[in-house]
Amino acid sequence: MERLRIGFASPSVALVMVLTCFAFVAMIPQTSSVRYIVGANMGWTNNVNYTIWAQDKHFYTEDWLFFVYDRNQMNVLEVNQTDYENCNSDHPLHNWTTGAGRDVVPLNVSRPFYFISGKGYCYGGMKLAVTVEKTPPPPAAALPATKNGASSSSSQFMSFGGQIVIPAVLAIVINYVAATWDSFIRLC
Repeated sequence: MERLRIGFASPSVALVMVLTCFAFVAMIPQTSSVRYIVGANMGWTNNVNYTIWAQDKHFYTEDWLFFVYDRNQMNVLEVNQTDYENCNSDHPLHNWTTGAGRDVVPLNVSRPFYFISGKGYCYGGMKLAVTVEKTPPPPAAALPATKNGASSSSSQFMSFGGQIVIPAVLAIVINYVAATWDSFIRLC
């Protein structure tokens, strides 16, 4: 019976490479952007208080606003603060309306954003103001302190959010699995 060769010296090499790839992917820092559906289940429509909808949310760069509305009646216009306060849609900064009634606005700059719906709907409350902040850095790993209040070098080595410990453990496990696999293959 012939064995199928994939181009690796042995199946354990392939296994080690696959597990190493998984280890590297696990160490990639994760970003957490959020896609907000404006107005939640009500969408972008009249008779919704968007100030109340936005008040308990924190908007960060890399987040998205998703406007869902009746494309035949409404639109999404980005305006300045004065036009927002006066419901003036004559000179929008940007018209986000694509015609599908499903418009996505990337919040990629930290600043205030002002959105209104033209065609008179702004006067009925279809306006949204959000302040976008820079994405906060990930929380730092807390270092355990020794009795005198300073952190020890061994605790510093072990507490980088698993970035040193996890790869070391994975390397040991991968080598053990590879050696076991080689032994198994040789017995067959």
